[in-house]
Amino acid sequence: MELLLWRWSTIVQATSNLIIAVFFIALALSLRRRELHAWLGAWLFNLGALGVTITYWIVRPESSWGRTLAGIGYTFCKTMFVLLLIVGVSNFLARPARRNVYLKMTVIAAVFAIVVAYASRSLQALGLLQESMIALGFGAGTLYLLTQSGRFAWVTVGFGMRAALSLVSIYAYGSQIWSTPPTPGSALSIFVSAHSSFDAGAEWIIALGCLLTTYRLIQHELTTSNVELRTAQRKMQQLLERDQLTGVFNRRALPAMFDEARKTGATVLFFDLDDFKKINDVQGHHAGDASLTRFARALQESFRTGDRVIRYAGDEFVVVAQDMDLGAIETRVRNVREKVRLADADVPALRFSVGRAVLHPDGDPDHALREADQAMYDAKAEGRSELGLKPNEA
Repeated sequence: MELLLWRWSTIVQATSNLIIAVFFIALALSLRRRELHAWLGAWLFNLGALGVTITYWIVRPESSWGRTLAGIGYTFCKTMFVLLLIVGVSNFLARPARRNVYLKMTVIAAVFAIVVAYASRSLQALGLLQESMIALGFGAGTLYLLTQSGRFAWVTVGFGMRAALSLVSIYAYGSQIWSTPPTPGSALSIFVSAHSSFDAGAEWIIALGCLLTTYRLIQHELTTSNVELRTAQRKMQQLLERDQLTGVFNRRALPAMFDEARKTGATVLFFDLDDFKKINDVQGHHAGDASLTRFARALQESFRTGDRVIRYAGDEFVVVAQDMDLGAIETRVRNVREKVRLADADVPALRFSVGRAVLHPDGDPDHALREADQAMYDAKAEGRSELGLKPNEA
């Protein structure tokens, strides 16, 4: 009965690992992530270990070298399975392992497999040494993953189950070597025969954990990429809507500002610097640029934070002010004129003309802008320094 149970258990584990290996091959090919390489290799080596086991029991080599060779192959594959699963976890915690790490790990596993195979005088001794390595590897991995705040919950559970099963296997193999072998039909005898199926259950949990870890990483990367794209979009929008010289809004931002302003109404002011061409021609474009920057800063300092300052074109600026009270608007315009009326080391004294129009709630923004523009030209032609005031009345 135990022999039939062992064969059934081995076939179950082999079939299970074949499905897992094929799944990870498809996953690795579709995602093409370096982090998955170690886990893919782990399941392939685990499948290889079962292949060696099945081949051994079919061929049943009589020579000692045949048994030793099978022991080396089985131990090497199982050792690589454990090491690659642990390396796969570390790949998700840090930069994926380099090739020299895999090379060193392969050498260590090969040396361990040769030593175990030659040191084992029986299959029970081979199983005892191999299960001891599995228990040590998965036990250490479980303790380490418990410190990772649940990031590898299912992998941790799978590692812990596999380590516990190996401890029971160690006890069973030890009983066969140093004490009375388990009685046929006993719980321990049945476990020894069917432990491959129990191992398959734990390995399915590990495989599920590997999949969920990969999914969480991809989800985190997608979330991060989405945040970065939104941030880049906002920055790009700011670059598109900001004047690079003065830092205020440019005319691309005007439609959106008008849409917002027409909900409650606003005052539209159209500014134009007087004799700006003369500044460029006489003092150079650097002085002209400095003048524009100084004027834009004066507008921002004189109006409120909620008011919008726009460089409309060249030396023309538009202000969309929430306040529609003429007295308050004229006070702010006087503040602007006061800030720029005196020359400094780099910028000459500035004079400007300004026109005003009211954008009523649900009014036509384009009409208000044209009206303010025309009022500015009228003020320039009449020599008015303030809104509706003559210079000698200011």
